[in-house]
Amino acid sequence: MRERIRILMVDDHTLFRESLVRLLEREPEFEVVARCATVAEGLRALAAIDVDVVLLDYDLGDEVGTDLLARLGAAGNAKVIMVTAGMRPGATLNAANSGVAGLVLKHSDPRHLIEAIRRVDAGETWWDAGILRTAVADEKEQPGAPARGRSITDRQRQVLRSILDGLTNKEIAARMQASETAVKATIQELFSKAGVRTRSQLVRVAIERYSIDWLTDEQSQQG
Repeated sequence: MRERIRILMVDDHTLFRESLVRLLEREPEFEVVARCATVAEGLRALAAIDVDVVLLDYDLGDEVGTDLLARLGAAGNAKVIMVTAGMRPGATLNAANSGVAGLVLKHSDPRHLIEAIRRVDAGETWWDAGILRTAVADEKEQPGAPARGRSITDRQRQVLRSILDGLTNKEIAARMQASETAVKATIQELFSKAGVRTRSQLVRVAIERYSIDWLTDEQSQQG
């Protein structure tokens, strides 16, 4: 049985990188197995060692983190969390469509990152709700925004947003004052509508194909 979550960091800011390493190493279930400053270094590390979660900065000086995402498929099955000071709305959606499992802002509470690593390693997702809302709102305003797709109910929209907030089924049930069985049933309805089988796939499809319908308030859609 695996004892620790093996973490690879890719960030070109040495001070931030080393500070984050010290923070993560306080958690007994985490092990930072490599720290890199460039996409090339990150790919070499992924080819040489087993990694569970990659913490990937978006702005890497002359490169962007999505350059690594485009080449990650051949380098292993590590799950990726973007840890960034900020991203353009289009870049956020592109990252989601490229397979990122989470996005955490660098100025967030450190506890959010720690929880994001645990959730993503377990196969869930963790997206900063504020930056995702900004990305969706920007897409809605674009002339070439995707056509409206299959609609979902208010209850399904609440559950989807809770998933994006990184909540477990139990936490979603508490938020909505519903049973876990009802929450699981609603998630299965969303899976069916999106044509997916996992939470990560649901998030990517919701953002890529149905963001205007599924992630925007009904009132905003009508306004």
